[in-house]
Formats: sequence, structure tokens, C-alpha cells
Amino acid sequence: MLEPKSFQSILIEKRSNGVVVATLNRPERRNAVDDVLHHELGELPRDFDLDPEARVLVITGAGSGFCAGGDATGLHPSRKMWLEAGRLVNALLDCQKPVITAVNGYAMGLGATLALLGDVVFAARGAVFADTHVRIGIAAGDGGQVIWPLLMGVNRAKYFLMTGDRISAEEAERIGLVNFLVEDDALMERALELADRLATGPTCAISASKMAINQYIKMVSNAVLPLSLKLEEWTMTTDDFREGVMAFGERREAKFTGR
Repeated sequence: MLEPKSFQSILIEKRSNGVVVATLNRPERRNAVDDVLHHELGELPRDFDLDPEARVLVITGAGSGFCAGGDATGLHPSRKMWLEAGRLVNALLDCQKPVITAVNGYAMGLGATLALLGDVVFAARGAVFADTHVRIGIAAGDGGQVIWPLLMGVNRAKYFLMTGDRISAEEAERIGLVNFLVEDDALMERALELADRLATGPTCAISASKMAINQYIKMVSNAVLPLSLKLEEWTMTTDDFREGVMAFGERREAKFTGR
């Protein structure tokens, strides 16, 4: 059962027609993921799926950004974190009901993964996508290596994951990374329009129509995600990671050595 009071960093609005709006609520950090939000993102899809009154989930971000990725000061590497990273991706892929993401502003790193794992992705014109793990010297392990190649093709994905380059909303739509490009002030209106349509439709058939496709994605994830998480964990032991974090905190270009 989805209980709004169970979440500290996500605002949950349950509408009478079964639409649930989940708003990542750390606007002062552009909704960067700390330990609390990381845990709650793994719980959200499961609680939503088990709620008999909930039919469609819409995920968005409070303030000027969707999600800026991992919070360098608030997300602490641990065994628990690595287990939750896998559960977060699997919880979204196992969710049988429709999940819509409404992407406003930055969707970076884990934020981009969360956005792109939605069944339908709406991007505001001002949205920006990037998997920036490599910019601080670590592998894009927490789902990016699963979903980016499936959406844009293998070689494009390798380019963007190896460089951390940003993608505008217009480009994201052109290359198939998102479903719909909408004006900034129409983002939630358009996302909720589809959510309302799905909530009043044949929900069993709608769920059945996504489940087999998600099984295909999960087949890829089962092969890729465990390795990608291990590689991300390994790169966190390198000198390049330590330099990347230091450079990020000092707002300067990192000087990587390949060690």
C-alpha cells in the first residue's frame, strides 16, 4: 500500500481516479539523491504496484530540476547502497502498472536513469539529459548501461556514457531517448493528460501490454546490471575517482591520470 507519510523526500499525491503523482522533493539540491531518497526510490514502485487504488504513477521533480543524480555529500557508498541500486532498477522494471516520467530541468546520472526507465517519458523543452558518472571518474553503473543502449543504440550510448556529454530535450526526442517534447509550462498538463487516459482505460490490458516488454528490458538488465554495478564500485577505488570528487567540490577541471 502506498502511504504518503512513509516518504520523507518524495511528495505523494493520490488522486481520486487512481493517478499518483510522486514529486522528488529536494529542490535545494536539484533533487540530488541522498541516502534517504535512494532508499525511497526503490520502495516507491513496489508500494505503488501493491496499492489496489493506484493505477498510474507520474514521477517528476520539485523546483527547477528533475534529478541531478547522486548527492556527493549525502549518498554514502556502502553494501546497503549497492543492494538498493540494483533494487531500484528492478523495482521499476517489475512494476506492472504504467509509470510516466515528467522531466523538468536537469536529469543527470542516476536522475537520467530514473527518467528513462519510465514507460513514457515527457521532456520539457528546458530539460537536459546526461550520464555524468565518468566526469568524476566512475563507471555509469546504476542503470545507464542498461537503458541507454536500448533507447538510442549501442554506439550512441557508448559515446554519451564515455564522455558524459549533455543532450538537450530536442535532441533527446530526435534520437528516441524520450517520447514527447513539450513546452516547459505544459509539462505536467501533458503528462497528467496521458495518466488520466490510462487510469480510465482497460487497466488490465494496459498493464499486460507493458509487462512482456519490461521482461525484455529485464533480460538485458539481468545480464548487464550486476557487472555494471561491480565496475562502478571498482572505479570508486581509483585515484581518478578521488580526484574527480575533489575537482567537483573545488569547481575545477579534474586532472585524471588513469589510475
